[in-house]
Amino acid sequence: MAIVAFLIKRLLQAVLVMFVISLIGFSIQDNLGDPLRELVGQAVSEAEREALRDRMGLNDPFLEQYWRFLGNAVQGDLGVSYHFKRPALDVIADKFPATVDLVIGAAIIIVLVSVPLGCWCAIQPRSWLSQAAMGASIVGISIPVFLTAIFLIYLFSVNLGWLPSFGRGESLVEIVPGWKTGFLTGEGISHLVLPSIALSSIFLPLFIRLIRSEMMEVLEQDYIRYAWAKGLAPRRVWFLHAFKNTLLPVITVGGVQIGLMLAYTILTETVFQWPGLGFMFIEAVTRVDTPLIIAYIIVVGLIFVVTNTVVDLIYTLVNPTVRLVGAPS
Repeated sequence: MAIVAFLIKRLLQAVLVMFVISLIGFSIQDNLGDPLRELVGQAVSEAEREALRDRMGLNDPFLEQYWRFLGNAVQGDLGVSYHFKRPALDVIADKFPATVDLVIGAAIIIVLVSVPLGCWCAIQPRSWLSQAAMGASIVGISIPVFLTAIFLIYLFSVNLGWLPSFGRGESLVEIVPGWKTGFLTGEGISHLVLPSIALSSIFLPLFIRLIRSEMMEVLEQDYIRYAWAKGLAPRRVWFLHAFKNTLLPVITVGGVQIGLMLAYTILTETVFQWPGLGFMFIEAVTRVDTPLIIAYIIVVGLIFVVTNTVVDLIYTLVNPTVRLVGAPS
């Protein structure tokens, strides 16, 4: 029952959050420019422009436009892209697999590097490796992701010629209808390496320092001292007792960062010409493709809401003492 009550509560919160996101997203469309500029060019007279604006409903009062948009949105219709001449959600669905590949690639790098390195920095804080990792993490946080991307292209693509510098490649495997991935071919993985490293570079320092600080705090707890007193093996103390209790704050931050990764893909995908949601969004802003811009904002907002809900549910698997609802026991 607690899970049902939690899901109902989060569903109501999600509806409210999505309403606010849709309102904000729809409100900014008038500040993006004139969408007719891309639709009809400069050769159309002002009278024809006004007539077209009337047919498209762009001259209607704001509340009328928003109410019409909201009615269509609850039916899964977020408008038709001015540039692609297709439903905005269909365009997003086409671009979404590329962004998912990129986020998964970055997440794999973050987990494989931050978990062992963060644990080592907590267990051996005075070692040269720990000192080097902490120093590198400060540098990593300070460097913008687009500069890291440009440096990687210059080093590994231009100078060394080891890896491609743009695009997803041609050898993509369709795992389900309409969903192609590059993880199943050598060419696809080679195109993923540099963008994934660039995207992960902004999050790696955060996770390394977070795991280190949380694990160092856990290692000072009384139950860890008791485990040492019982004569347990060091690896059992470190990874079964200490690391397990470090995971809760890491999951908290990780769930939020997954959503943030979608935002950071805008810069990464632009530099690498990666055909995902971020690159699509930049092009949509350039073309004043307002239906596509609004649809992107709503979809990313929905991903944030779903991710946070899933993270809250995962809490109970890691730490059963965490209650899903705030009622006293």
